[in-house]
Amino acid sequence: MHYDITFIGHMCYDEITAYQGTPHVAPGSAVLCGAMAAVGAGATVAVVAKMAPADAHILAPMTDRGVTAFVIPAQETTYSRVIHESPDPDVRRLILAKSAGFIALDEVPGLDSSFVHLAGISNEEFTMELMAALKARGYSLSTDMQSFVRQVDPLTREIAFADVAAKKDIAALMDRLKLDVVEAKILTGTDDLEKAALIVESWGCPEVLITRQDGVLVRAGGQTRFEKFSNASIVGRTGRGDTTFAAYMAWRLNHAPAESIRFAAALVSIKMETKGPFTGTLDAVLQRMTRSHGAKQ
Repeated sequence: MHYDITFIGHMCYDEITAYQGTPHVAPGSAVLCGAMAAVGAGATVAVVAKMAPADAHILAPMTDRGVTAFVIPAQETTYSRVIHESPDPDVRRLILAKSAGFIALDEVPGLDSSFVHLAGISNEEFTMELMAALKARGYSLSTDMQSFVRQVDPLTREIAFADVAAKKDIAALMDRLKLDVVEAKILTGTDDLEKAALIVESWGCPEVLITRQDGVLVRAGGQTRFEKFSNASIVGRTGRGDTTFAAYMAWRLNHAPAESIRFAAALVSIKMETKGPFTGTLDAVLQRMTRSHGAKQ
């Protein structure tokens, strides 16, 4: 079977504590948020998830919507704590209490897929060897730089955000790259989105997407476009970047970057207004595009 997009990474449990709120535990991960957005946009999607087989039931939200899931067995499923200690949704404390561990090439099935997205949540998922080998298989690769900037302390399991020595090598392997404004500042030295995108582009990645609290920027084909979000609340802020990039990739299959970024902004704006991954309809996204993002259906 042919897939438009394959997401590779950990499934996890997210324990999310909102600012001045109480903890809430639910299945999460970049894989889940990404796959739900892409399939909701009409793409044919596969997921390769490393996790404990006993927890395979948490794949149901994806498989119920038509996503094909492949499980890489691990001793335990990743468990992440996300703590918002200020009103700024971009400032979060992250703890990776449990990890399913690194993914090896021989664990990844040889799928027929137009795009492969490495959807990680920390630096304990992907190696340079894996990325280079997947590129050698002929895949069009993308990744989120959170998979490398988020570095887990082996003792405390707290995640610190730090520069990545191999960032230029990673970018050069990718056809598309995703960052948020915090990661962009760490990696490029600037929080000016366009300047940061130009720097990443100079490392060899031709298509760069950067999210921020108020919207998303894309640099592609030598042009830059910024699209504001239209969400009325941020109750579903967790997974914002994963959802934005997946929606962009799915719409980008048949549309130009300018329309794809409007579509992604509309879809993630809907997602941020409710907890959990995107579960809305394509019609709702197109209506939001028309109403709030200057696009015709």
